[in-house]
Amino acid sequence: MSVKGILIPIGGNEDKGIDTHEADHLEFIEASILARVVRESGGPGARIIIIPTASRIPVEVGRNYTDAFGKLGCRNVQVLNIRERAESEDQKNIDLVRKADCIMFSGGNQSNITKKIGETTIHNILLDRFKKDAIVIAGTSAGAMCMSAEMITGGSSQESFFKGAVGMNKGMGFVPELIIDSHFIRRGRFGRLAEAVAAFPNLLGVGLAEDTGLVIRECNTFEVIGSGMVILFDPSKLTHNNQKILAQGEPMSLSNLKTHVLSNGDRFNIGKRKIKVLPLDSPFV
Repeated sequence: MSVKGILIPIGGNEDKGIDTHEADHLEFIEASILARVVRESGGPGARIIIIPTASRIPVEVGRNYTDAFGKLGCRNVQVLNIRERAESEDQKNIDLVRKADCIMFSGGNQSNITKKIGETTIHNILLDRFKKDAIVIAGTSAGAMCMSAEMITGGSSQESFFKGAVGMNKGMGFVPELIIDSHFIRRGRFGRLAEAVAAFPNLLGVGLAEDTGLVIRECNTFEVIGSGMVILFDPSKLTHNNQKILAQGEPMSLSNLKTHVLSNGDRFNIGKRKIKVLPLDSPFV
């Protein structure tokens, strides 16, 4: 499948140039994931639309991103606060999405995104533009998790090795080959991603640490960016998976679940399922 757009899912809590000493603001923000979003979108003149639909505090979240992108020299940043599904059919909102160089989905509850935007005119435009245009679709936390076709909706980290503990639903479908989880290391979400790939063993599981993301090109290759790690679960060679035969609430078992730990600069070919890592003596970039 030929795809011109770029996806940038982020694990949450990315550096926005906030809560650092004033002298350090520019140094950190200019080397940040959001700076990479700006570069991939065409530079500071890019038309960036923030969509805080997932958030319970959309005004504050929208202001935080407007300020963060402002620190990077961006002045063409707007907030599209879709709170009702009908707003995804509003012509003014549709026109904003048609003209955007970058769409940035905030964190919060990923189900809010699919309920209020999924399968609407705005969603269809994004899917079409993602295939045909060099648009950047970025998202953090919930905004990253919604990018997959099979989307994790929730689930307790402590109980997630028991069948049914992890909620799944249909996502936005930008990258159907992956299942994405966020805040992965800090919140101990290894178990719930393992259950997700057990249920969908043809897909790859991607666990994004905070302030860590991917730059996905052509829905086929990705590069790791940010300060943390990406945990990749490849279930293609499972020798045992009892997920299908279990009753709800029973403990699961998996064998030969291939696991990769990747960090800044490492690359992965989704189609070939092959890794290209930085040499050990390479500088951190």
